[in-house]
Amino acid sequence: MSDLPIDIHFERLLHQSVQIHGHLCPGQVLGIKMSILGLREAGIKDPKGNDRKNIIIFVEMDRCATDAVQSVTGCSLGHRTMKYMDYGKMAATFVNLKTGKAIRVLANEGARQNAKEYFPEIENKYKAQLEAYKIMSDHDLFDVMEVHVEINAEDMPGRPLNRVQCEHCGEYVQDSREVNTDGKVLCKPCAGGGYYAISNKSAS
Repeated sequence: MSDLPIDIHFERLLHQSVQIHGHLCPGQVLGIKMSILGLREAGIKDPKGNDRKNIIIFVEMDRCATDAVQSVTGCSLGHRTMKYMDYGKMAATFVNLKTGKAIRVLANEGARQNAKEYFPEIENKYKAQLEAYKIMSDHDLFDVMEVHVEINAEDMPGRPLNRVQCEHCGEYVQDSREVNTDGKVLCKPCAGGGYYAISNKSAS
């Protein structure tokens, strides 16, 4: 990995990630190492520079590791270069848009159990995991698989491709997220229920 233009010095990357995330934890270590591995295998050499338009990452967890992935790669929801898939798995897929190559990196569950063997003198299991993950090999920490990912035009970075008005609530929906139901164009909450319910109290 010495040919990568990005700064791959682990401790520096970890420090940068902690500055964003707010604290040091095993997930930060996993996220850093997961990103370095995924970028290398996908052929992304400069994610924050020359390759910034050639990468999209799918993260499968809303945990600490995701902040680390964002810190290393520069990908984010706001730039539409990071996609959140609510799978609850400690995994991420690194897609090289230029070549089409996609690499999914999954944290090996066995690494949790093996961490204690590296530092038996550390009683706190999370502290033991944190220190063990720093020195464990990629082979011990992760399962790596090449996958195929189809990315629709409306999911790509850039300006919205379309914008329509929900016929029920009147709010606008971008990028083909509307639902056509019984001949009506609706937003997803109106079509099937959203995460929120309108309160009787008006907002101040």
